[in-house]
Amino acid sequence: MPELLAGKTALILGVANKWSLAYAIAQAFHREGAKLLLTYQGDRQKETVGELGSALNAAAIFECDVTVRSQVEALAEYAWKTFGRADVILNNAGVGPIPSSVIDTRPEDVASVLAVNLYGVLNGTSVFGRRFLDQGSPAAIFNVGSENAFFNAIPEGAGYVASKHAVLAMTVALREEVPDHIDVALICPGLVRSELARETEEGMDTDIYAERVMEQLLAGEFYIVSHAFNFVRMSARWQEIQKAFLRYAPRYDGDDEFDVRTIGAREGWYPGYTDANPNLPV
Repeated sequence: MPELLAGKTALILGVANKWSLAYAIAQAFHREGAKLLLTYQGDRQKETVGELGSALNAAAIFECDVTVRSQVEALAEYAWKTFGRADVILNNAGVGPIPSSVIDTRPEDVASVLAVNLYGVLNGTSVFGRRFLDQGSPAAIFNVGSENAFFNAIPEGAGYVASKHAVLAMTVALREEVPDHIDVALICPGLVRSELARETEEGMDTDIYAERVMEQLLAGEFYIVSHAFNFVRMSARWQEIQKAFLRYAPRYDGDDEFDVRTIGAREGWYPGYTDANPNLPV
């Protein structure tokens, strides 16, 4: 990962303002010597992101609505035309929850959150991932998830929580699918004093958070973590799952007889996916 930054081109999607996670991480990328291309959406963000770009000596800014595939493709075309290549993409664009219980939530509200938080990440991952495959040189795809990818951190935020669970699943699949020259990481912020959490001053400082993120990205980690107590929340879920298995589906000799990975490897269902190791990180 370190060789991906110095002198390389990094695209930061979703730099809304100086309080955003993306800006804090962009600052860290800048300190590592990366050339930055920042995206914004709409006139409200254009001036702000332009100022932030100047402060970071960013190579360029570009308007992009990540929910529109053609705009993400135009961003990629601009990057390659301007710089001849790109090396890192940080899929950070996201929106916060629209509070509602699962039963009362409106489908259109869930769809609006998924459009940005899931399909926006998918568009960036797919469009740039294809170009990284064709380019063949070291590259990285960093997707911003959330602590909500692992447990329900916020009540009545079903659409938002679902979007972050989906980003987790998609990014885990991506890691397995890409060749070794493409690094993949899932950034999982907890409560940080960013624009999405502007109603509180209780979160982690964004600069401190960015330092923790960079330490792990430079070390080549996949799960980028930060808030220690999250492990307690996550463990509670897995302990409940473990308890259910121990009681109703305990291990036994030959219990991989119905394991999809094992059967698929034996039957050749998934060409190229032959590792039936039960310890495979998923």
